[in-house]
Amino acid sequence: MPRLEPGMARIRVKDLRLRTYIGIKEEEILNKQDVLINLTILYPAHDAVRDNAIEYALNYRTITKAIIAHVEEHRFALLERLTQEVLDLVMSHAQVRYAEVEVDKPHALRFAESVSITLAAHRD
Repeated sequence: MPRLEPGMARIRVKDLRLRTYIGIKEEEILNKQDVLINLTILYPAHDAVRDNAIEYALNYRTITKAIIAHVEEHRFALLERLTQEVLDLVMSHAQVRYAEVEVDKPHALRFAESVSITLAAHRD
């Protein structure tokens, strides 16, 4: 993860629990399962801080709503694909300089709490 530079803000969305179709087995294709999404987003916030004005801030509510709609309305064979699509949604906002998305699939392995995939992207 990049260093937090002066004027940059780090937004974290923790444990966004959604239900979606994820997997390749018949029971996974037929039944929605929980996924847990964690986001880290860096964006330049100096104007938002200076003016205390929402129009300069990155609207994490808008981003989260788009993620919820996308994940709940689509089907995914692979956790990697789901993670990439969420990352693409976050990076579609021009203010975002860096994003990291981790998606957990609880109880995907018999003796593990969850399995997760993490992907990241940045722009200069």
